Amino acid sequence: MQLFLDGIFLGSIYALFAIGFTLVFGILDRLNLAHASVFTAGALVGIEVVSRFGISIWLAIPLVLVLGALLGVLIERIAFRPLAGRHDAHFAGLISSIAFGAIILSLLQALFGADTRRFPADAFPQARFEILGATVSLLQVIILVISVSLMVVLTWLVAKSKLGRGMRTIAENPHAAAVLGLNVGRISSTTFAISSALGAVAGVLFTLNVNAAQLGIGHAVELKALAVIVVGGMGSLPGALVGGLILGLSEVLAVNYIGSSWRDMVAFGLLFLILILRPQGLFGARKTREV
Repeated sequence: MQLFLDGIFLGSIYALFAIGFTLVFGILDRLNLAHASVFTAGALVGIEVVSRFGISIWLAIPLVLVLGALLGVLIERIAFRPLAGRHDAHFAGLISSIAFGAIILSLLQALFGADTRRFPADAFPQARFEILGATVSLLQVIILVISVSLMVVLTWLVAKSKLGRGMRTIAENPHAAAVLGLNVGRISSTTFAISSALGAVAGVLFTLNVNAAQLGIGHAVELKALAVIVVGGMGSLPGALVGGLILGLSEVLAVNYIGSSWRDMVAFGLLFLILILRPQGLFGARKTREV
């Protein structure tokens, strides 16, 4: 039971990152590789405001959420929007987002240095519970609750709200969306803002869980998030949650029964297995999109 719960909680962290990632990658059809840098920014800025200014973690998280949203708007306006009219906009945006992410990391290094940083020991309550003979922390429970709640809210947002309908219309045909009177720029910026806000908060929660953050923390999680999106199904928010949980479970079981050196091999081996058996992912649907 302990292994099962540990895997679920680890997977919920992957899912939290991937839920924000898939909003842009799976719905707007843009691969934003600056998302990892936003994750890192959330972690380091969260540590800074808590440790230096003595702000409560409960206030720091909303501040980091706002920071992430602002970074998301900047990424969309600077790294993606100027390239929208190009025939290779998808690939050009990918490269541009890598460059923007590198700029963010350079600024973070200038501000906070390259050393590993940690939250103060009393930043988050250390309460622990016994569940069916297994021990879990309050933080792990909160991360799982946040991941599931965000999946439910964002699934409704994408499927039922006016903003969600606009997202899907723009993903299919931005020119037709503009003709229909949709504000393509505003909807795209809002989508990036929501995505990056979630990524920044994920950075804080992940750092609280592992108690360490450095400049490369986002890139390690980014690769896992890409695997989660593929396993769960492109553009599927429930798929991002389930894919994250599956990946977390597979890693924990691999470390316990085979060895830590097999952790990534098992995780990405699962990715290849899904690609072979069900290319559209567990929750994805086969569809044809006109180019």
